[in-house]
Amino acid sequence: MDVTKVMHELELRNPGEHEYLQAVHEVLESIIDIYNENPHFYSAGIIQRLIEPDRVITFKVPWLDDDGNVQVNKGYRIQFNNAIGPYKGGLRFHPSVNQSILKFLGFEQIFKNALTTLPLGGGKGGSDFQPKGKSNTEIMRFCQSFMLELWRVIGPETDVPAGDIGVGAREIGYLFGMYKKLTNKFTGVLTGKGIHWGGSLIRPEATGFGVVYFTKEMLSTRNEKIEGKKVVVSGFGNVAWGAVTKLNQLGAKVITLSGPDGYIYDEEGIEGEIIDYMLELRASNDDIVEPFAHEFASAKFIEGKHPWEVPCDIAIPCATENELNEKDAQNLIDNGCKCVCEAANMPCTPGAIELLQNNDILYAPGKAANAGGVATSGLEMTQNAMKLRWPKDEVDHRLHQIMQAIHETCVHYGKRPDGYIDYVRGANIAGFLKVANAMIDQGIV
Repeated sequence: MDVTKVMHELELRNPGEHEYLQAVHEVLESIIDIYNENPHFYSAGIIQRLIEPDRVITFKVPWLDDDGNVQVNKGYRIQFNNAIGPYKGGLRFHPSVNQSILKFLGFEQIFKNALTTLPLGGGKGGSDFQPKGKSNTEIMRFCQSFMLELWRVIGPETDVPAGDIGVGAREIGYLFGMYKKLTNKFTGVLTGKGIHWGGSLIRPEATGFGVVYFTKEMLSTRNEKIEGKKVVVSGFGNVAWGAVTKLNQLGAKVITLSGPDGYIYDEEGIEGEIIDYMLELRASNDDIVEPFAHEFASAKFIEGKHPWEVPCDIAIPCATENELNEKDAQNLIDNGCKCVCEAANMPCTPGAIELLQNNDILYAPGKAANAGGVATSGLEMTQNAMKLRWPKDEVDHRLHQIMQAIHETCVHYGKRPDGYIDYVRGANIAGFLKVANAMIDQGIV
C-alpha cells in the first residue's frame, strides 16, 4: 500500500474534507506494515472499501419555529461499515456539522466499536441545527421532522443511532417518539433513551467513566496510581461531568474545566457542589464557564484560553476536535504532565500527538479511550433485546471490564521494542484486523 497515493486519490474524491482526510491518514500510517504483510487484504481491496462509507444519506429538515416561520436545516446519516454488526454511532446537532466532520466521526467509529468487542458497526449522523436557544416545542418539531426521513434507514438490526453533541435525553425522546409512531413498534432503535423507557443506567456518565478507567490502566504500566494526581480537564458537558465524577471517586484532584469563553481553574479541586453546578449550568442552555467564578470563591476564570497551560499530572481533553495543538502539548510537557488521554474525538492535532509521543508521554487516542460511551450503548442494546435492566453496579462493572480489555489489546499491538506503548498504533491495528477479517469472510459486498 502506498499511503501517499491512497490519500491523493481520496482527496480528489473528497476535496476540502480536512477532518475526514486527517482521520484516514492517521489510520493508514498505523496499519501500513500489517497491511503489507497480508497480501489477501490487498487483493480484496480492503483499504479502498474501508475508507469509503457504504452510503451517505442527506436530506432537508423543514420545521416550524414558534413564530410560525418555516426553517430548513440539513440532515445526514453516514453508514460507514457494518462488517461486524449494525451501524452504530451518534447524532450531532450543531451548526458546525457538515459531511467532512460526520465522515471523520463515522470512520473513527468503525475502529472504536470494533475495540469494544461488541458486535457494532460504524456510523454517524446529525444536522446543522442548533438546539441552544430553541424552545422545547421547536426542538420537538425539528426532531420529529428529522425522524420523518431518518426512520427509513435505521432499525435495531440495521442502524442504531445514539446521542452526541446537542443530542441528549430530551432529543432522543422526541426522536424515539416519532419513530415509534411511524413504525408502530417499540424497539431498541436508539440508545441514550430515558431510564424509564429502555435506557441504561450510567449511560450519560459512561464516556467519562471509561476514559478514567483507561487512564488508570495507562498509569499502571508505569507503576503509577491515579490517586492524588492533579488532572486538567477541558469542556464541561456530559463527558467532562462523567470524567470529573469518576476521578473524584478514585482520589484524583481535578483543577480545571473549560468552555468556548475560556477556562476555570480551582486549585482546591472541582468536587461536590461544583460538580452539581456543572449539571445546573449545562441545563441552562448556556455553554460558557465564567459563571463558575461568580458562584465559587475558589474558582478563577481565565478568558479566551485553553487549560493546557496549567501544571498537572494528567490532561483529559473532553471538548472538541483539534483543541490541543503543538504549543499546548509543549506546555503540558514543560509543566510535568505524564499522561494525555483523549475523551473527545480527535482533540489533539497530529503535531501535538507526535510531540507527546516523542517526549515519552503516555498518550491514548479517543477511539480507544472514549469507547466507554458506545460500549454502554451496546450494553443498552443488549438489555433492550433481553427485556431487562441491569443495576448500576453491574453496568459499571461491565464497562470497567471492557475498558480493561481495550487497554490490553492496545498494549498487545502497540508496544514498541523500547517498551513505549504506542496506543494509536495499537488501537488502529486491533480495530482494523477485526473489521478487515470480517470483510474478507463476507466476500466482496
